[in-house]
Amino acid sequence: MEDTLTPAPVPAAASRKQRDLLTFAAILGGLLLFNFIAQRFFFRLDLTEEKRYTMSDATKKLLRDLKQPVTVTVYLTGDFPPAFRRLEQGVRETLTEFQVYGGANLNYIFIDPSAGGTEAARNAFYTSLFKKGLKPTNLGATENGKRVEKIIFPWAVVSVGGHDKNVLLLRGNQAAPADVRLNQSIEGLEYELASTIRTLVPALRKRIGVIEGHGELTNAQAGDMLGTWQQQYDVFRVTLSKVKDLSALDAVVVAQPKTPYTEDEKFKLDQFITSGGRALFFIDALRVDLDSVSRNGVALATPYNLNLDDLFFKYGLRLNQDLLLDLNSGQIPLVTGMDGNKPKIEPMPWQLYPLINKFSPHPITRNLDAVYLKFVGNMDTVKATGVRKTALMTTSRYTRVLPAPVPINFNDARLEPNPKLYQKGFQPVAYLLEGQFTSLFANRARPGTLQFQPEKPANAKPSKILVVSDGDFIRSDIDPKTGNPYRLGFDRLANTEFANRELVLNATDYLLDETGLIAVRGKQITLRPLDKVKLAEQRRRWQLLNIGAPLALLGVFGAVRAWRRKRRYAGFGA
Repeated sequence: MEDTLTPAPVPAAASRKQRDLLTFAAILGGLLLFNFIAQRFFFRLDLTEEKRYTMSDATKKLLRDLKQPVTVTVYLTGDFPPAFRRLEQGVRETLTEFQVYGGANLNYIFIDPSAGGTEAARNAFYTSLFKKGLKPTNLGATENGKRVEKIIFPWAVVSVGGHDKNVLLLRGNQAAPADVRLNQSIEGLEYELASTIRTLVPALRKRIGVIEGHGELTNAQAGDMLGTWQQQYDVFRVTLSKVKDLSALDAVVVAQPKTPYTEDEKFKLDQFITSGGRALFFIDALRVDLDSVSRNGVALATPYNLNLDDLFFKYGLRLNQDLLLDLNSGQIPLVTGMDGNKPKIEPMPWQLYPLINKFSPHPITRNLDAVYLKFVGNMDTVKATGVRKTALMTTSRYTRVLPAPVPINFNDARLEPNPKLYQKGFQPVAYLLEGQFTSLFANRARPGTLQFQPEKPANAKPSKILVVSDGDFIRSDIDPKTGNPYRLGFDRLANTEFANRELVLNATDYLLDETGLIAVRGKQITLRPLDKVKLAEQRRRWQLLNIGAPLALLGVFGAVRAWRRKRRYAGFGA
């Protein structure tokens, strides 16, 4: 018989070693393959309920299309309590996400304004920031049951091609609690930073026409808003009677006219809007001439005849001929007596100057601070097919409505208002109208001609209109010393800046921006606060659990692993 060769058995230790090597090689190969795929097919997963880490498509496109470097310098960093670190962390996370889509063209740095080695160096740096327009903020919060206050610089500076623009990172409603305001600021970070970058990146500028010829606000009276618009748009003064049409413009602004529009001028406005042009109307229904106040401090508010009522009515809106009084109001200076031989002037509440703090959740007004109105009326909506109407602003629930004519006695500011008279509830004072507007002149001849207008023009397009029933809304007070306008919304008596400017900018952006970036202002991050009572009662228990539980689990894991090894290798060496 022939001998049969039988291979020698492979030792068990060698077989285990081969399996371990194969397993290691498979894991390593899988990691390399995953890394290769990840480099070529970028994706991110946002598992948060409100998608707080997901950039909008408009922001992504803006960042991917950057043609030159953008640098964001953030001064919101340092030794902050946890509440403030949350805002700082939100800025870091937003800019990190920006860098993913902006690539090498998006860079950011954080600078601690308080990091100077000496007090003199810190003060010098503070002064340099203040000169740049970066004002510090003293924001309070409650940490561990104690009130904490910190002076911070909640600002960032965006630099593009040698041009800088400041970005205020701490936004929101100042009347809200500190934690709510911080949350509102975090919600708005993407929009504030992205919109600032967009204004600095060269692009085709939209054209805004400011209508004149009917006693509208002058360049000085609307100076701050005009200057703000000019940073992003090309702004022109337009006299309707001198132009053929408004087709060269993207938007028009009608700010507090005082004399009637002719039918032909109204026709030009109508054709512009029904053809897709945007419009912002700041209109008073009643005339209040403060220059005609009598010696006893009385004036009379009477209706304007602007010849625009039928135009608004056709578009679905009616401005009522009345004035609103609101217990939530601003102040006026009033002589209350004599101080020696000089009159004593004190600020007194004036219900005809409402402070508006109730807004629609629309992106134009979301998380907006209070705005300031003067001699405002309410509005009604009427049926207009194809037009969507949004009440952007309303008065407080403690409102009174006075129909025209309205006697205005400034001495009434001395009197305590009777709350029983202020029971008219929330009254709308600003509307956004969107859709395909039907021409007022459809199936009619053009004014002054026999040219018949079709029911629907061939170039008809959807449009958007903002109507605010306060002609003073974009009027700036004038500095008596310099003759220059104050920032829009600044109230000298209260030494407070209201959000009129921000609202108008948001509205202009919404009306003219075709990228949809303004929609980012609708982003909402839900605030989920802990139960402070339970937190105080159970704090020590959870601290011990967080420290002790991991150590206990680690000890159990080590003991089980040692026992298994001892049992597995118990037969070796016997």
